[in-house]
Amino acid sequence: MTMRFQELDWQQTPMGELSLRVRRDPALDREVHEIKLNDEFLMSSLFTVSETELGRRAVSRLDGTDLDVAVGGLGLGCTAAAVLDDDRVRSLVVVEALAPVIDWHERALLPAGGTLAADPRCRFVHGDFFAMVASEQGLDPQEPGRRFDAVVVDIDHSPRHVLHESHTGFYLPEGLAALRDRLRPGGVFALWSDDRPDDEFTATLGEQFTGVTAEVVTFDNPLLRREASSTVYLARAPR
Repeated sequence: MTMRFQELDWQQTPMGELSLRVRRDPALDREVHEIKLNDEFLMSSLFTVSETELGRRAVSRLDGTDLDVAVGGLGLGCTAAAVLDDDRVRSLVVVEALAPVIDWHERALLPAGGTLAADPRCRFVHGDFFAMVASEQGLDPQEPGRRFDAVVVDIDHSPRHVLHESHTGFYLPEGLAALRDRLRPGGVFALWSDDRPDDEFTATLGEQFTGVTAEVVTFDNPLLRREASSTVYLARAPR
C-alpha cells in the first residue's frame, strides 16, 4: 500500500458509525489496522499482546483434548487466533454483535480474517453475546443450551467502562451466574479489561467461580514510548 491512510469500510450500525481503516505508520514502518465506533477507537493492531494473551491463558488452564471454546467479541481476531493456536481445541464459536466485523474477516480485510474464516474449527455467529448468555438458547444457535470448556470475552473496555449500558448486568452476580452455567464443570471464564485489576469485581467473580485471578499483561506502547498494561481475569466454574 502506497497511501498513508485508507478507509476500507464504513457502515452505520445499531451501536453507531463503525469504520475500518488502515494507515502506514512511518515511524514504525508498518501498516496499522484500526476499528472505530463513532469517535472511539475499539481496536488497533498496534496493541494486540493482551488480546492474544487472553486467549492463550484461557486455553492453557484447561486439561485434556477436544476442547470446545466460545469467544465473545471478534474484533481484529487476535483472541480467536490465539485460541486456535492450541491444537487441542476442537471447535470455536465466535459471537460478534456487529455484522460488518464478521464481513471484514470473511472478506480478509483484516490480517487474521482469512485464517480464521478458513479454519474448519471456527464459526462466526452474529448476535448479542450478553443477551445470548442470559437466554435459554445460549451461545450456539445450532446447539441450544450447549456448554463450553472455556468462554473468553473481549467486548467492553472494562467491567466499569462498557460500550453500552445494556452490558452492565453481565458484570453483576446474576450475569456472572448465567455465564457460569454456560461452562462445563471446571471450565474457564476469561475476561479482558483495559483497566487495572478491580478488587471489587474480582470479589464478585469469587462469588460464582473458583481460582479467580486478575493478571496484569504489560506491553510496549510505541506511540507513547512507554510500557502499558491491561488485565486478564481468569476464573474456573465449580466442578
